Amino acid sequence: ADGAAWSWGCGDLGQLGHGNAERQLLPKEIAAFDGQRVVSVSVGDHHGLAITANGAVFSWGSGTFGAALGHDDGDLLGTLLDEPDQWQPKKVEALSA
Repeated sequence: ADGAAWSWGCGDLGQLGHGNAERQLLPKEIAAFDGQRVVSVSVGDHHGLAITANGAVFSWGSGTFGAALGHDDGDLLGTLLDEPDQWQPKKVEALSA
């Protein structure tokens, strides 16, 4: 494995990490990770998370409905934290080594 991260499927909320809302019918490498070695990935319906070999944590996708992405750039709405959608992987500073 070369440490690349790939995604495909529905991308309407940025959950594929390609910087757009397009559907990807075939696997496509996530360009934001060029030059980095991804060692772990976890995804949900509307977001994704990755850890690189140097311990950095990245998140992307929908930041609404309580699915906060960890970038501390949202507003408290009741008990849920809504953040702007993140269309490409962004480093989560609070969790990165």
